[in-house]
Amino acid sequence: MEPVLICLAAFAAASLTFFSGFGLGTLLMPVVALFFPLDIAIAITAVVHFANNLFKLVLVGRNADRSVLLSFGLPAILFAVLGAILLNWLSAIPPLVSYTLNGHDFAITPIKLTIGLLILVFLVLELSPLLASLTISRRFMPLGGMVSGFFGGLSGHQGAFRSMFLIRAGLTKSQFIATGVTLAVMVDLTRLLVYGSTFFGQDLADQWLTILSACAAAFSGSFLGNQLLSKMTYQTVQLIVSALLIAVALGLVSGTI
Repeated sequence: MEPVLICLAAFAAASLTFFSGFGLGTLLMPVVALFFPLDIAIAITAVVHFANNLFKLVLVGRNADRSVLLSFGLPAILFAVLGAILLNWLSAIPPLVSYTLNGHDFAITPIKLTIGLLILVFLVLELSPLLASLTISRRFMPLGGMVSGFFGGLSGHQGAFRSMFLIRAGLTKSQFIATGVTLAVMVDLTRLLVYGSTFFGQDLADQWLTILSACAAAFSGSFLGNQLLSKMTYQTVQLIVSALLIAVALGLVSGTI
């Protein structure tokens, strides 16, 4: 049942994350960690996450906004390197709070708490009626790239910040999706190169069947998401993004993600 559950999780997560650009790793890794040691689970999830983003890039990448890729993507790459390096330094900091719920152990770490609270703060601003008619100027794209890239390298939660900047950047629905996917590939590749020795040091020799199956399931989920995209309004996409952001933020703050 392990491969089946992992594939189902990959399919469902990829279907949802096609619209928001984040969440596959967040949803998939806990499922994989039920059956594998944590370090192996992280490595498996990283491979599936990157492969799925490459697949989505093939599907929609041609619609990416090139000016945003430059103004947002280049700072994102630079700060993804810094975030990935900082990750090694912060990993030794003990959790602030640990607790058990329904027989499962959870921990609230400084990194998770900080990211979760920041997401909630940005969401309050995003959904405020006073800001409903405003569009973030393109001159703020480099700042968005810095924040998204840094936390992408630090914890892998790049998409939450990326979506908050891109969703108000005046992009069309297809541009929003394609630009987010392309930026995700850029940051993913950067952080995997920095993780380098640790990533390739994982013992994945016996897990490639599971990895390939999960990749195929994620590809199917992304393909389904692409088919549904034409039937959804931009407002619907915005609501989905906001709902997923809230779910991720609460999960991070509570330590359950």
